[in-house]
Amino acid sequence: MASRQIILPVQGMTCASCAGHIEKALSKVEGVAKVNVNLATERATVEFANGDVEIGDLVKAVREAGYDVSVEKVVLPIGGMTCASCTAHVESALSDVPGVIDVNVNLATEKASVTFVPGVASLADFKRAVAKTGYEVLDTAAAAEQQEEEETERKMRDARFRMWMAWAFTAPIILWMFAEMFFGIVWPNATIYNLGLILFTLPVLFWLGRRTYRSGLAAVRHGYANMDTLIALGTGVSLLTGPAYFFYPVANYAGVGAMIMAFHLTGRFVEETAKGRASQAIRKLLELGAKTARVLRDGQEIEVPIEEVVVGDLMIVRPGEKIPTDGIVREGESAVDESMATGESMPVNKRPGDEAIGATVNQEGLLKIEATRVGKDTFLSQVIKMVEECQGSKVPIQEFADKVTSFFVPVVIGIALVTFLAWILLPGPMSSLVEAGSFLPWVDPNLGVITLAIVSMVAVLVIACPCALGLATPTALMVGSGMGAEHGILIRTGEAIQTLKDVKVVVFDKTGTITKGRPDVTDVVAADGYDEQTVLRLAASAEMGSEHPLGRSIVKRAEAEGLPLVEPSEFQAVRGKGVTAQVDGQRVLVGTRRLMRENGLDPEPFEETLRGLEEDAKTAMLVATDGALVGLIAVADTLKEDSVAAINELHRMGIETAMITGDNQRTANAIARIVGMDHVLAEVLPDGKVEEVQKLQERFGLIAFVGDGINDAPALKQANVGIAIGTGTDIAIEASDVTLVRGELTGLVEAINLSHATFRKIKQNLFWAFFYNVAMIPLAVIGWMHPVLAEIAMATSSVTVVTNANRLRKVDIAPSYKRPSGTEEAPKPLPSHAEVAA
Repeated sequence: MASRQIILPVQGMTCASCAGHIEKALSKVEGVAKVNVNLATERATVEFANGDVEIGDLVKAVREAGYDVSVEKVVLPIGGMTCASCTAHVESALSDVPGVIDVNVNLATEKASVTFVPGVASLADFKRAVAKTGYEVLDTAAAAEQQEEEETERKMRDARFRMWMAWAFTAPIILWMFAEMFFGIVWPNATIYNLGLILFTLPVLFWLGRRTYRSGLAAVRHGYANMDTLIALGTGVSLLTGPAYFFYPVANYAGVGAMIMAFHLTGRFVEETAKGRASQAIRKLLELGAKTARVLRDGQEIEVPIEEVVVGDLMIVRPGEKIPTDGIVREGESAVDESMATGESMPVNKRPGDEAIGATVNQEGLLKIEATRVGKDTFLSQVIKMVEECQGSKVPIQEFADKVTSFFVPVVIGIALVTFLAWILLPGPMSSLVEAGSFLPWVDPNLGVITLAIVSMVAVLVIACPCALGLATPTALMVGSGMGAEHGILIRTGEAIQTLKDVKVVVFDKTGTITKGRPDVTDVVAADGYDEQTVLRLAASAEMGSEHPLGRSIVKRAEAEGLPLVEPSEFQAVRGKGVTAQVDGQRVLVGTRRLMRENGLDPEPFEETLRGLEEDAKTAMLVATDGALVGLIAVADTLKEDSVAAINELHRMGIETAMITGDNQRTANAIARIVGMDHVLAEVLPDGKVEEVQKLQERFGLIAFVGDGINDAPALKQANVGIAIGTGTDIAIEASDVTLVRGELTGLVEAINLSHATFRKIKQNLFWAFFYNVAMIPLAVIGWMHPVLAEIAMATSSVTVVTNANRLRKVDIAPSYKRPSGTEEAPKPLPSHAEVAA
């Protein structure tokens, strides 16, 4: 298998200890480098040390640990098979698709039965694999319907059914016990009453609650315990008091077992519903994609499924339609709504040569777009992948919670046993503790010692909740990463969310980050004996081989003036200094003072002019030919509209700013003054950016680096948080921890606000999860918690954690200069410079 990373949907997890055991099991598979299991998304993210790990080995490891991997089976009708060798070819091709577990191709029925892991392999992958062998998948409508069944809805329906059926059996028990507890009525007699409690409890525990028992027992068989083990023990012991009542002096608490299970299943339903809301982000993104495309083939306009669009297809997109996949506009002009990608509501004008993002909406004119990316390479697919990766990662603070949950359940079982023994061996002191709590209506000191021992032990078992600990971080991470995607902020890892809120300095690469990256020629100055057109023509001809924005702006200006340009030869780009080339047999230099001096030329005659231009924040480049300076050209790159406001907002948050640029010190200082930079690092060659970032880390601590993501990859990796900023589909997502799709610095402020808001929710969730367990278990030990109330409290704790994470959606992460009044602010992280000074 060639994938470096794979995400497996895991079934059967009920608490954080389950996630820990699956991590251990997968980590033992040879070739696996790293495993993260997310309880909230029910997915295991597996990274490989090499590409030789078979998915079957991973599935086997999960199953041997007592859990399961969600797999689907589709039947594909295959066209073109004529003999056994055909079936062998098709079988081999399908088996090679990453995510496929088993393949069986039947020549007689001309069908292929494929068992695969959904999300890893898809119908589109199968169609491509079969097509490469020369055969065809004929009709996948039924298979598509089977694959696209909504897993979350199915889980919620199942949880709802179990909950209501459990209460249908438990309601008579409650009425029976209510009459006995409060009115002393045992109807119709004691024998039928006690047998009835047992009979009504059995279907609740062993039919509706069988998954809980199966999970709890499977854990024990594999040498550990989980939350379901606690529930199974608690309800099982309660049930056993029913038959024991007929032989020993103990109260019949069988009905309590049914109530515990009913509340447990209710908590599961509410939890599934809340988790479904938390995981909406990826479902919404998946729904954004177009299902079909109209393409021109052989001069005819035809409609095809989106998976059949190939690179090079010319797509026809009418007003109101979604652009099927990423491409370049070839004909037509229109406004396109790109809010799904950028979070920006204003439509973007598109004309021939402009890039278009798949799944965005054409609003006005007819567009003809050439497809440039399809399938897993599209921008939308990359966004979905990045959100999934973030949700499959861990926040560093979660490691502590994971350590606690790894021994939590065994400790709780130990406490329950000690509680039972304490009641049996020390009935006097324990009874006095119960009497102290007799003001609580559910505490009855008159029960027998054995009954109180059993009640306290069961309460301890069912009140402990590792589930809340396991859900505390992943649910907040799910909601936070989804919110980010909706605002055009793509976060790769949970670690980035935690680190971003603590950065001390944000370092900006100037071009394309603070500025628009689209410079224009502002001045052309000629030396004595030359004219401005000659200077511009020589410089533009030399720069024709350059990809640098400054060079392209010179060529653009010369073309606009209609100057005859000459294709250069022996072109060489000198990094951070300029270019050299042969133009009409002349050696032409265009660049900095340093480039001129290295070639034996003295820039002194132009020094005063250079200084004046640089003080106006213009980049001036000297032009020389055949050993003589012929003039200079000045280029200015305009600031982005929100640069000044965003940098001021960072200062308000207590974050210092720095700018790295290859410009000379004077030009850099001029730009820094305009935008309000704290630190300026000028004349830094591309190779020197990493070293400058290292120096800032040594001086200040945590550093975030913001660059265009294309030529800043080493600096992005060196920084504690690398933030790529850009527009369209060309953002180098792989190079960064965070990607800002809009290309505006407002997105950076929103990302930091989102980091604070998400981490605040994580800390709140962890606090309540720990506080709940620390406070409630001692109350259960001394008999102050009725087992049913204990189960209600346990279920409520999990639901509270997930619901609190969903409240993150209400936080407004917009910067103060864009926030309407009356909305909830993201937390203010640090005092501003002025506040500190005061």
